[in-house]
Amino acid sequence: MKYMLLIYGNEQTWQALADEGIETVYDVHRGVLAETRERGELIAADGLTTERARVVQLLDGSPAVTDGPFTEAKEVLAGYYLLDCDLERATELAARLPEAKYSPVEVRALTTAFEQ
Repeated sequence: MKYMLLIYGNEQTWQALADEGIETVYDVHRGVLAETRERGELIAADGLTTERARVVQLLDGSPAVTDGPFTEAKEVLAGYYLLDCDLERATELAARLPEAKYSPVEVRALTTAFEQ
């Protein structure tokens, strides 16, 4: 089964991670990437930036575009891992991410609903 780990954060999260030492945080991510790559679980992983982000919504049939990734949320989606593993493994990996100490890391199963 494929699972996506959605990494959220806010300004307090980024400050706490910076206080830990950003290289330490990156080392944890590099370790998770290497481990999941070696086990054949890693499909993709990336950080997400807010630069040049847009929110698009249809209003009265026309696209309304606003700058920023910000919907009505306190946290920003900051990155993801896409993995091929079971739910327990995805949960274990999510808990190991440094961001999980400060902000949610959501574990979501992928569906093939659009392929029908």
